[in-house]
Amino acid sequence: MSPIRPEYLLFVGLGLALALLFPVTKHLRQREDRRRYYTLQMITLVGAVVGAKLSVLLGDHGWPFVPISDWSAVLLSGRSVTGALILGFAAAETAKPLMGYNLPPNDRFATLLCFSLAIGRLGCLAAGCCRGIPWDGPWAIHGRHPIPIYEILFLLATGCAFLFLLRRGLLFGRFFAVYLIVYGIFRFLTEPLRETPKLFGTFSGYQLLCLVMILLGAAFLVKRTLRPPAWKELAAA
Repeated sequence: MSPIRPEYLLFVGLGLALALLFPVTKHLRQREDRRRYYTLQMITLVGAVVGAKLSVLLGDHGWPFVPISDWSAVLLSGRSVTGALILGFAAAETAKPLMGYNLPPNDRFATLLCFSLAIGRLGCLAAGCCRGIPWDGPWAIHGRHPIPIYEILFLLATGCAFLFLLRRGLLFGRFFAVYLIVYGIFRFLTEPLRETPKLFGTFSGYQLLCLVMILLGAAFLVKRTLRPPAWKELAAA
């Protein structure tokens, strides 16, 4: 197992710093609302960290379909944003009724997340991880599909689209649900270009996670469309 390269840590750290430091709570004017929001964010972060690791069990190691002989190798292996998105979102939605949390989803943070993840993918590009399959096309890098570049372009395009919607008060409270859907579709379609184990013929475990992500996003998109979040005036705040 190769060590984590410093350039990877640098860009991932920059992306995390952007997500943590950029002001996305200016619409929350009450101190108690901000406290509840940050508590929920911590719960989301814990869920995301756990999910990022658990998803590797299926995506990279094929568990539970393939037995794992060396669990230490799993602990030292990487993480996946697919599981982070799924379990982070699930943790937040589970915690909300337990906390009595009644604030609407933060579309500003969902928008910022796109740009934060794009910065993190620069670390993947610099470190040479998230490799694509061999390819000799015009924009190949080291004879492979430049998967991190594909994802960076997708993230930037999605972030810009969210900025457009945010400024016009459209899809209020539904950005993250939409993100789960569009990223799930993007990842599902580009997964054959990735150098990941294919567990089900030509399909990988990550594609199974993508289907979960798409269904989860669609369910909450419908829910929040039929029952819009309160405080819609915050869309223009």
